[in-house]
Amino acid sequence: MAGKTFFIADTHFGHEAIIRYENRPFANAKEQEEQLIKNWNETVDDEDTVYVLGDFGLSDSKEETRRVCRSLKGKKILILGNHDTQTPEWYRACGFAEASPWPIIFEGFWILSHEPLYINENMPYANIYGHVHANPTYKNYSRQSICVCVERTDYRPITFDEVRKKVLGD
Repeated sequence: MAGKTFFIADTHFGHEAIIRYENRPFANAKEQEEQLIKNWNETVDDEDTVYVLGDFGLSDSKEETRRVCRSLKGKKILILGNHDTQTPEWYRACGFAEASPWPIIFEGFWILSHEPLYINENMPYANIYGHVHANPTYKNYSRQSICVCVERTDYRPITFDEVRKKVLGD
């Protein structure tokens, strides 16, 4: 049986300063990591697929990145963000099923990217993105886009069904 599809962005594993920058409710990077892993694994099953829309973590250690990646349930696909500085091959070696340095089109309609893309109402696409964290300049969602940064998804992956319902109303 095929699993569900989820999206998440900007986990920033190992990034102490992001807690202060984004007013995250964690005392330190260790607590942040533990809670993000707990939330992820409570939400995702092994047969599910999770698209990570950038900024997975800040470690340049393959062992550390592999440890965190492999502690998370599901098949993980990474769209590289501005803090994901290694090659796609490096991320695959750490446990991602795939890693792309470019946005990808999902189900012919959804453009998955790290940074928000310009999409207007006359374009036949919608954008699922991260990067902007809790910046109030960007709406949580609209008819053409949705932000899946952890600050907007209760620090856990959000299902594709939830994305569709919010953006398309179905």
